[in-house]
Amino acid sequence: MHEMSLCEGMRRVIEDQARAHDVDRITRVRVEIGRFAGVEVDALQFAWDVVMRGSVAEGAELVTLDLPGKALCYDCMKEVEIEHRLAPCPICGGGKLIPQGGDEMRIKDLEVA
Repeated sequence: MHEMSLCEGMRRVIEDQARAHDVDRITRVRVEIGRFAGVEVDALQFAWDVVMRGSVAEGAELVTLDLPGKALCYDCMKEVEIEHRLAPCPICGGGKLIPQGGDEMRIKDLEVA
């Protein structure tokens, strides 16, 4: 389950930011997750509670924000949103799409007490 290691990485970032800004408690963390990032949100939520024990984010709410998949269509030269990597262009139906986004995962912001 790689969601556990993702949460461990987030814990390091959160604790570093808490120290840098002299924060004792984080109450909410919003994370942007691209549609193609390969993250299982339910597993991430489970891992979150386990990994954050004993940290400044213990008990913090994890809010996940879904980012759409994006691609550049070489047939119509438009950037489009797609549901899955092999989807055709929703504008022209073309199949020459190059992914341009949707595989990222990043902490958007932290809410502090």
